[in-house]
Amino acid sequence: QVQLVESGGGFVQAGGSLRLSCAGSGIIFRTNVVGWYRQAPGKGRELVATISSGGGTTATDSVKGRFTISRDNNNVFLQMNSLKPEDTAVYYCNVPLGRNWYFPWGQGTQVTVSS
Repeated sequence: QVQLVESGGGFVQAGGSLRLSCAGSGIIFRTNVVGWYRQAPGKGRELVATISSGGGTTATDSVKGRFTISRDNNNVFLQMNSLKPEDTAVYYCNVPLGRNWYFPWGQGTQVTVSS
């Protein structure tokens, strides 16, 4: 199995920045797409950004221009700038090997943005 450990969350004011880290290892982690997801209270989990093994990226419209995803062999990062209160959520990472299939979710890391 793939163990994924999220870190880097915290409490920040609107306009501030945070850098999240997703620590993983092994061939599965290195050779597949890794995504950052978030879930706000009372809301479903949503995809925030992805990065492929070759470095290609996607991001949802609400974070484009503010969030940047990157990776090395053992980590996937999410640099979050110009944070807004609506970014408040628990952030998770995962490796989607199949359509609507994910490894077990970790604990995530809490991001709270105050106005």
